[in-house]
Amino acid sequence: MKENMLFSGESKNIEYKVTVPDKSEKYMKTVVAFANGKGGKIFFGVDDKTLEIVGMNTENIYKTMDAITNAISDACEPAIRPDVTLQTVKDKTVIVVEILPGAQRPYYIKSQGMIDGTYVRASGTTRHVEGYMLKELILEGQNRHFDSEICQNMTVSDSDINELCKSMKETALANTWQDSEKAKIKEVTKNTLISWGVLKESEGGIYPTNAYALLTGRMPQQPTIQCGVFKGTNRAYFVDRREFEGPIQEQMEAAYRYVLEKINMGMTIKGMYRQDVYELPTDSIREIIANAVAHRSYLEQGSIQVALFDDRLEVTSPGMLLNNVTISKMMVGYSKPRNPAIARAFAYMKIIEKWGTGIPRLFEACAEYGLPEPELIDFDGDFRVNMYRKRDTDIKTNTKKVTNTNIKTNTEKVTNTNTKTNTNIKKQKANAETATRILEIMREQPTITVKKIADQMRLSVAGVRYHINKMKKDGLVEHVGPSKKGTWLLHDES
Repeated sequence: MKENMLFSGESKNIEYKVTVPDKSEKYMKTVVAFANGKGGKIFFGVDDKTLEIVGMNTENIYKTMDAITNAISDACEPAIRPDVTLQTVKDKTVIVVEILPGAQRPYYIKSQGMIDGTYVRASGTTRHVEGYMLKELILEGQNRHFDSEICQNMTVSDSDINELCKSMKETALANTWQDSEKAKIKEVTKNTLISWGVLKESEGGIYPTNAYALLTGRMPQQPTIQCGVFKGTNRAYFVDRREFEGPIQEQMEAAYRYVLEKINMGMTIKGMYRQDVYELPTDSIREIIANAVAHRSYLEQGSIQVALFDDRLEVTSPGMLLNNVTISKMMVGYSKPRNPAIARAFAYMKIIEKWGTGIPRLFEACAEYGLPEPELIDFDGDFRVNMYRKRDTDIKTNTKKVTNTNIKTNTEKVTNTNTKTNTNIKKQKANAETATRILEIMREQPTITVKKIADQMRLSVAGVRYHINKMKKDGLVEHVGPSKKGTWLLHDES
């Protein structure tokens, strides 16, 4: 079975040659491309067009193998040490040249120089590296990161730094629900930003890095997030589209809210009360968008794309997977951050959790929702996560499903009683997760607006109004004064 796969056609890490070319350059491009990527094998003695195993002339075959080894060692910079072996297939002998992923990227053909002689592998073909990708390979080979490099031609003042520190703490507090956890959030200082790589000390001065520029929205050619809703399952017809600009953390939040506005919301019965439930796990939606922002390549000028189709949510981020990062490793929690400074800042602001945990949690959440398994796709230049929707829009939870008839019934029917809602039932309803949290926010911030409540809870304004109107009807809360400057009065403990 394994043998059949090896000879089933050229791919990202497989290439065939009928014979060893007289000019080694004809296969040297593939050698450096494999070293710059995930590695691969070149089979000499296989027709790349017909896949026929023609074999090699066995006379002086070991001299041929030595010649291949020497040619690769001499032609490539840094030096590449191939593993050259023989393999017998259908009574024919083929030469197998295995190239491992390199740790000293970029690898290039010495005679062509780094700019012209660097190649990468994509979709089963070898291609000349693009400018942004070459810069990425150089940084990776030197164990440097683009986001921690000084942003050229940008200055920063103490007031600028203080403003970013203040903004980051406000975001962290807004993303933290429990008062006990809010108390643990420390102040961000200039030294904190330096330790993260958001600022950099050099020659006695403090300079902004690319991470600082991205977090403040001051990056030359600041990247954006493109969001769209499509009719059907392809990109033929737009229903709605939006593009978000500004600091990358604000872009992320805006894109997340956009998706929540566009997906379906169902309703379940949990104990004695009804509860709104989105069709997709909201924490996972937020996580995959946040990860796309934190781990994309900012050397590439493309945008993150968040696309909603009838059957799936699709999040695509620019940038090939880093060396030694594979989808199988990501499935078990492996992470190698491309932008560690941004990742540290996002972790502080409670935008992402621990590195590497997002993908395993995504699969667990989709399983709990009864959704199809998510899909991770490496495009050799872009990375995509697909989260699939349920066609029938039913939402599976661990609670009793509400039918259309249930939704239309009043509290008396839900509780199977003929009496009107009493005080105890009011309190039970107020204990619903969403309603309880709204009451907590109102108690802590009596003058807060509905929009700000929605922002803190990462819900739509309509969803928050729904709960507030029910609590008003039940006598649990009232609003005194104008909508933007009034005060919430709570009666839930009476």
